[in-house]
Formats: sequence, structure tokens, C-alpha cells
Amino acid sequence: MTARTGRVRKTLSSNMHILVSNDDGYESSGIRCLMKALRPMGKITVVAPERNRSGASNSLTLDMPLRIRRHADAVVSVDGTPTDCVHLAITGLLDEEPDMVVSGINEGANLGDDVLYSGTVAAATEGRFLGLPAIAISNVSLKPRHMGTAGKVASRLVEMLAEHPLPADSILNVNVPDLPWEAIRGYKATRLGHRHRAEPVIKDSDPRGRPIYWIGPAGEEQDAGPDTDFHAVREGYVSITPLKIDLTRHDALPSIRDWIEQI
Repeated sequence: MTARTGRVRKTLSSNMHILVSNDDGYESSGIRCLMKALRPMGKITVVAPERNRSGASNSLTLDMPLRIRRHADAVVSVDGTPTDCVHLAITGLLDEEPDMVVSGINEGANLGDDVLYSGTVAAATEGRFLGLPAIAISNVSLKPRHMGTAGKVASRLVEMLAEHPLPADSILNVNVPDLPWEAIRGYKATRLGHRHRAEPVIKDSDPRGRPIYWIGPAGEEQDAGPDTDFHAVREGYVSITPLKIDLTRHDALPSIRDWIEQI
């Protein structure tokens, strides 16, 4: 089976080639933990930003060339976005196309509306766009104490995805509570919750008195009921949300056709 059908081409016994990326940078503790957790499953190649690119979303760098640096342990850093990294890796940088993309482990949650901005999710999305199964995984704490728990979750989900592929238009967005492994209550299939409107921008001035602005914090939880990703992690469960890459709202097409007739 080819990766283009949404299926992993190799079984675990034949050693998968897993592309690992993130948005926190190639030196982050999360990506190192992920490498260690997935290494028993086969060949691990890391192609990740040279610095923190959180919030980069699905941006591609089109107005300048990308530069890379090769490091030990099959790690490549790129002076670009998470999407750049995965795109570059799959479309020519690597001699061998990987079988799966795993993005993370992010330091901080990617819940609800966060997925619209998340570079972690964007890296997985780019892998799926280019025909490979993909997972985005986050530890919900900005200062994780139990990153190894998310590593164990990642290895189990990679094994599951390899043996039981998902539809070709989907990725998994996974959020793991920052708890010891034995304190995790289980796994829950969830939908994206929703936050309140973001906090206002923070206005300041630079040393020359010119105005500068900082993007304000994300809004608090709003839609965070029992079936949401917010609720699952708050209750100590690993939240697994399937995200559909096709953004078309197919059920709205008839009404849009009717609307167009009025133009």
C-alpha cells in the first residue's frame, strides 16, 4: 500500500522511517524525548526549525531560500517554519521518503482554536498534504515535568496508526496531560473545544519611543464540555482529536449555490 492512500507502506517489523518535526526548535526537550521514544520503531530523521517558531501556522517561506544545518543523530535544522521543514524533507531534502510524520512533542497545549495557529499541527498537516500519515502531539504544560508520558503516548499511537491506518484526509491532534504515566486515566476521542475571544494586544514602546504591540494571550475556555479536548485533559485523559484536512463545508454547498443565483 502506498502512503498516498493514507496507509503506512512498512510494518513495524520492517522498520519504519519516521520524520519528526516540531515548532519549538530542533534543540527542544520535547523533540529529544520524541526521538528517544520512537527510535525502537525504526529510522528517525529530524527536520525542525533552528529556533522556536510557535504560532507559525501553515506558512511557507516563498520570498527567500532556506538554509539547513546538519547535526548528529540524523538531525537537520532549517531557518524556516515547521511547514517549510516538512515540505523540504519530503520533496527533496531526504534521500528516502519517510513513512509517517510525527510533530512534537510541543511544550504547551494545542486545544480548540489553538490548532488554527499551531506550528506543531501545521507540520503534521503538511505531511498529510504530501501523502503521509501524520500525528501532532503536545504536552499541555508550558513547563512540562512529565514529558516522558507524552513520549509513551506517541510510541503507542504510532504503532496503532501503522497497524490500523486512518482515512487519508485526516491527522490526529493529541494532547497529553502533564502527569506521571501511571496517573493517566486513558484515552478519549474528542472534538475541538472553543475559547473566548483573545485578550487585547499589549501596547508598549521601543527605546526610541515608537509604538510596538505584543499579541495578547489566548482567550479562556468557552465551549469546553464533556466531549471536548479541553475537558478530556482536565480530567486526566489523553485527548485524541481527528482533524480533517479538506476544509470544504460540503453540506453548505447547496445553500451557497442558491445564494450565488441571487448575485
